[in-house]
Amino acid sequence: MLADVQLILVDGSSYLFRAFHALPPLVNSKGQPTGAIKGVINMIRSLVKQYPDSHIAVVFDAKGKTFRNDMYVEYKANRPPMPDELRSQIDPIHQIVKAMGLPLLVIDGVEADDVIGTLASQAVDAKINTLISTGDKDLAQLVNDRVCLLNTMTNEFLDIEGVNKKFGLPPETIVEYLALMGDKADNIPGVPGVGPKTAVKWLQEYGSIESLIANADTVKGKIGERLRENIELIALSQQLATIKCDVPLDVTIDQLVHGEEDVDQLLNLYQDYEFKGWVKEAQDKGAAPVVSEKSEPQHEREATQAIDALADETRVETVLDEAALLICLTKAKSCPLLAITVESDGRPYMDASIIAVSLSTEPGQASYIPLAHNSLEFPEQLDRNMVIDRLRPLLEDASVRKTTHDAKLLGHLFANVNVQLRGVIFDTLTASYVLNSVSSKHDLRAIAQQHVGVSLPTEDELLGKGKGKLHYAQLDVDAASQFGARKADAILRLSAVLNRDLATTGELAGLYKYYELALSPVLQNMERNGISVDADMLGKQSQAIGIRLIELERQAYEMAGEEFNLGSPKQLQTIFYEKLKLPVLKKTPKGQPSTAEPVLQELALEFELPKLIIDHRGLSKLKSTYTDKLPLDLNPRTGRIHSSFQQAVAATGRLSSTDPNLQNIPIRTEEGRKIRQAFIAQTGYKLVAADYSQVELRIMAHLSKDPGLLKAFSSAEDVHKATAADVFGVSVEEVTAQQRRSAKAINFGLIYGMSAFGLAKQLGVDRASAQHYVDLYFQKYPGVLSYMDQTQAFADEHGYVETLFGRRLYLPDIHAGNGMLRKAAQRTAINAPMQGTAADIIKQAMIDIDHWLATKVLDAKMVLQVHDELVFEVAQADVDLLAEGVRFRMASAAALQVPLIVDIGVGDNWDEAH
Repeated sequence: MLADVQLILVDGSSYLFRAFHALPPLVNSKGQPTGAIKGVINMIRSLVKQYPDSHIAVVFDAKGKTFRNDMYVEYKANRPPMPDELRSQIDPIHQIVKAMGLPLLVIDGVEADDVIGTLASQAVDAKINTLISTGDKDLAQLVNDRVCLLNTMTNEFLDIEGVNKKFGLPPETIVEYLALMGDKADNIPGVPGVGPKTAVKWLQEYGSIESLIANADTVKGKIGERLRENIELIALSQQLATIKCDVPLDVTIDQLVHGEEDVDQLLNLYQDYEFKGWVKEAQDKGAAPVVSEKSEPQHEREATQAIDALADETRVETVLDEAALLICLTKAKSCPLLAITVESDGRPYMDASIIAVSLSTEPGQASYIPLAHNSLEFPEQLDRNMVIDRLRPLLEDASVRKTTHDAKLLGHLFANVNVQLRGVIFDTLTASYVLNSVSSKHDLRAIAQQHVGVSLPTEDELLGKGKGKLHYAQLDVDAASQFGARKADAILRLSAVLNRDLATTGELAGLYKYYELALSPVLQNMERNGISVDADMLGKQSQAIGIRLIELERQAYEMAGEEFNLGSPKQLQTIFYEKLKLPVLKKTPKGQPSTAEPVLQELALEFELPKLIIDHRGLSKLKSTYTDKLPLDLNPRTGRIHSSFQQAVAATGRLSSTDPNLQNIPIRTEEGRKIRQAFIAQTGYKLVAADYSQVELRIMAHLSKDPGLLKAFSSAEDVHKATAADVFGVSVEEVTAQQRRSAKAINFGLIYGMSAFGLAKQLGVDRASAQHYVDLYFQKYPGVLSYMDQTQAFADEHGYVETLFGRRLYLPDIHAGNGMLRKAAQRTAINAPMQGTAADIIKQAMIDIDHWLATKVLDAKMVLQVHDELVFEVAQADVDLLAEGVRFRMASAAALQVPLIVDIGVGDNWDEAH
């Protein structure tokens, strides 16, 4: 990093496109797209904060053609026109940049790169250290002793050494490297078939394009023929790739001065585009608030106002003829908010069949459309296929605003009949979860009773119990119509109430809309993709584990001197504590010696039999949960496993996987890794695993603002070694493996609120030594201790903590009289903001990546999410492109004060890729 950055040149056009594709398609209440605005301005604000003493100028491309089009008429000819939703965000960005007091340069006839190159060249002549903020690799050609590049979205820094490391070439050779490869996006021809590896190989071997051409006859094979056939195009490509550094400008570098912010103008702009956090910031700086109608979409205002018109009962219409269906659909298309719910046959979502559809267009009124009831007493129903065809235009029309309970499941059910559900602007399941993630009851019956006083029958009340229990399709017309229609009515009423509560509770409305609701179709796509599993391999693993279990049982019998049931706590108590006289470390609530897992783990430190029992339990669980069961979970139609990823379960915001659970396959044991080997890519494809590195520690550094942690991460140090060096008072080079392990335990232990007692157990040292380590840690990282104290104080006062993005995590036991419960809540208060922020970040990354993959620029799909890891299946030809795109989008999913690092692996199976 340059020691003293005096000038920063921001490549606004580079970030414009990246922000547009990196963020979800955000819009304000007026329908104005705002995602690119937010992304670009957030990046510029980050630079201003990071370099408060540097002059910053922002450069954008001008409209129209440039001198390169005169040089080569096909230049950028293949680029599609800029989308209207992106074009409409350029002027707002310019307005905000000017209001921030930053110089804005837009020069006709040249590109932003050329303006930046010219200013950088002038800065070098004036001996001014310059940082170019860009995501464009082409600008690497400008790097020298005084000019460096910084990708603010990924925190990638390139000086001369960095360019050499990234490209395998020095900066002065980058133009030739680009000329040889060409650029499909800009339509620079290059040499067909030449990619990065070949270009680097040639330039390293021959030194320059001139020397390469002089020796072209020595290049063998098909690639040599292509080189010789395209020699004339190489010179043209080199001209097109060269950044112009002598553009006539009306401004000089000494005029690029940061002026005063126009906080009133910024406030107006932030209010117009509904950047609530920035609005508050501008108001805190003294900007006068603009009095305007609350920025709330018309359909949401109407939904909220409908609370006043809630009826006591639901007027139910059962649709049994085409005339009634036509009236129902006409009302549905014109209503401000349409509630939809579906009754299915209860099979897994990939194969479930729709039995009925219910619609509610206004509170207290709903229609029930039966499709597949099979009760002999049920009236004649409309033809199922005809109804689906009539519903399709309504369901696929994004302009018809819809609400439901569990939008993901609804999307699956309609996808099964080739209908793509669009226009869902509210989901009562995820809204309830965002409002209070600690609550375990987000089912429609529970929240309808809680929020709008609507009582829906339980399954037993509706279908009966025991042998006489009915299938839903067997219900009579009155019971079915009342149940389905009242559900739709309850959803419409709930939408009004929950929407109001979200809007009045911190930043939850934005978190709900742009994270949870936006994630629902992403998860639906991932679930439908599924993942391939080698059932034969799992079968062999089951056999091997079975043999190993028998061997462990035999060894246990020998150690105990008798046969016993290894899975029986009572028999274990007898063997452990009566026969072998092992120490009793803990008792059950009934006063019996405990054989729980933590007790066995502690006993296993000294005794062989408890260790063997732990091994037996672990293998038994692997066999029953995975190697035996996973082949049974293969969908016979797709041949893949389709897990369900639940949004409304984990209190911290993490996703959970069910039916089957693919997130708990152990990776620290050989047997667990073997199970991952059975998750495979199709022929011609690879699995790519992308995993955030130490993401919660990085979030701790950002939240605590501790200078030591920030420095360790920003300088790409081994943070555990750096911590060990600080705690143990040695140089980084002198840190031993044991000291690093201890430092790692401290780093992660503190994140999870571990006490000195817990740390002592983990490190195998006495409590005094562990406390000494903790004390040294906090002396070196006082910001961490301050953050922990402030967080606990906030939790104590408010009863909740928040993630970086405003997700609230309530702590009902923070004032509990029971000391154990209270301390557990205090530990959660420390960890939840970090774990929750990590969950929010990867959700943002998933939304972004799904949006990118939907453009079909490459043959790839997202197939799994496991906490901080995403897994993709990608055609072999597209592996590098996917890896680069995923790394960028994951790394830029949040702007932290330390870089987000993403580790990527590739393999034929999940274990190889991880």
